[in-house]
Amino acid sequence: MQLYQLKAVQYLPMSKKEAWDFLSSPANLKVITPEHMGFNILDGADRKMFPGQIIQYIVSPFAGIKTKWVTEITHVKEGSYFVDEQRFGPYALWHHKHFIREIDGGVAMEDVIDYKLPFGIIGQMMHPILVKRQLKKIFAYRENKLEELFGKMKNTTNELNLRSI
Repeated sequence: MQLYQLKAVQYLPMSKKEAWDFLSSPANLKVITPEHMGFNILDGADRKMFPGQIIQYIVSPFAGIKTKWVTEITHVKEGSYFVDEQRFGPYALWHHKHFIREIDGGVAMEDVIDYKLPFGIIGQMMHPILVKRQLKKIFAYRENKLEELFGKMKNTTNELNLRSI
């Protein structure tokens, strides 16, 4: 089964504390997820993130297909990073690391997602056609939404890289 990786870095003109406060609140995930995905948090978003926290969602990754997605926050280093892992959902594997680091004039927010698709060779064939394209759209939406909320950092270029590993 093929392993894929998405890396995204976004630069924002805000303090590390502001970035952490926003990102460590599970309820804000709905704010930065495209509306067409029908993202709805069912349980677990009533508290700031902590290791062992289980968060349940309903999401429609593709038109007309709704699925339950359950993630666990497995690691948290206050103010610096957290990790969420899928326990149940649309991927065969989903391991998502979120890093926040201070830079001149703001923060760099970095996401590293390692994931596998279900359905063997059929899932691999669907990756470039559907999944890769959808993930790019989701991260483009997120980038735009965060810039709308917090501003755009001058003289920086956000990065997005999807690859097979």
